[in-house]
Amino acid sequence: MTHTRPEPLIIEPSAGAPAQLFVVLHGESAAPDQVLGLVGAIRQAFPQALIVQPHGRFGAGAARRWIAQAEPDAEAYVGLVADAGTVLAAEIRSLQQARRLSGEQTALAGFSEGAAVILEAVCAHPGLAGRALLFSTRFATLPQAAPAQTTLHLLHGAADGVAPVDQARQVHGHLAELGGDATLDMASHVGHELHEALVRQAITRLQNYLPLRSWESVMGAPAARVDEYSADDDSGKPSAENGTLH
Repeated sequence: MTHTRPEPLIIEPSAGAPAQLFVVLHGESAAPDQVLGLVGAIRQAFPQALIVQPHGRFGAGAARRWIAQAEPDAEAYVGLVADAGTVLAAEIRSLQQARRLSGEQTALAGFSEGAAVILEAVCAHPGLAGRALLFSTRFATLPQAAPAQTTLHLLHGAADGVAPVDQARQVHGHLAELGGDATLDMASHVGHELHEALVRQAITRLQNYLPLRSWESVMGAPAARVDEYSADDDSGKPSAENGTLH
């Protein structure tokens, strides 16, 4: 049975034309209300942003998903995520064109299955987004090449039993070997959830982390860009100053 896909939830800028575009994806068997805490934090930090929350293309009601098959085996999962990434990239390009926003002005954020689809989209479609926030995901496969124009922020609960943090470490290390720009933040005692500590750290990354491509143009190539540490549950809130995606 085919279910009509609901229209995305859209939050317009507080005033005037949007300065940034954020596209935020929920996880599997969920709906946009799963990521409302993250959306609220983005809205507070970036009041001039256009924030779009699509519903997954498959499923029904509050149990939407991004891939065409529920609970696929590992081999099928890779192809399904690749297909979903292609569709997502096309939808984002359409949004960018309609709102006259560039990939550099775009940030993508996803939880679990949504994050896996985002990783596929930015790796397969260069320049799609300047930043990607990947929360607590089980990656479909290791990227064959790092996206040169996208900074990847991996955010993970150290006690995640659904998507073990060791896989995030593996992806982070692999991206570093490929010369990619990626960070990994782990929140202690946090499981498979969009925990407040991870959301806070995501905003901090967006506001304060200088992307490798910008760093190299100013300072020359750094010796290393590997950032991995524990994001404590009781860490302080990020700066209230508006940051940049560039």
